[in-house]
Amino acid sequence: MKTRLISLLLLIFLGLGQNACDSQETSTYYLIRHAEKDRTDSTNKNPHLTEAGHERALKWKNVLSSIEFDHIYSTDYHRTIETVTPIAKAQNLDVEFYNPSDMFDENFKARTKGKVTLISGHSNTTPFFANRILEEERYGQIDDSNNANLYIVVIRGEHRSAQLLHIE
Repeated sequence: MKTRLISLLLLIFLGLGQNACDSQETSTYYLIRHAEKDRTDSTNKNPHLTEAGHERALKWKNVLSSIEFDHIYSTDYHRTIETVTPIAKAQNLDVEFYNPSDMFDENFKARTKGKVTLISGHSNTTPFFANRILEEERYGQIDDSNNANLYIVVIRGEHRSAQLLHIE
């Protein structure tokens, strides 16, 4: 029930203002931080997801099931890839890699213009990626224990809007 409600809210958010901007190309970005990672070995720089992390990845798949993605991006780490893999498999898409230091560069803008894109990142990159797309400093770094934020950024012509949802 909760997943359906969230999906409905996502569809409503995306439809806001659509009539006024129908002739303008729309780019929509969904940004999430990777799910819960294995913290048992503090020296491991590339841990996999925990069982709870895999459960959250499936939850993201359910929450975002009504969204048809054109691209799914992830950093090249086990935890970010494993977070979006259920969604990529369900939509028969490949996970594409991006470098956080190049986030929303001209290449990325061109590839995602007019598309619906999912991006999996990290606590210290995801909010800033949303800011780069928005062209404003709206979001700060999130706590390392927060795996539940969903940033939705929409660009229609010159207008940019954003919504931040917290999905436990």
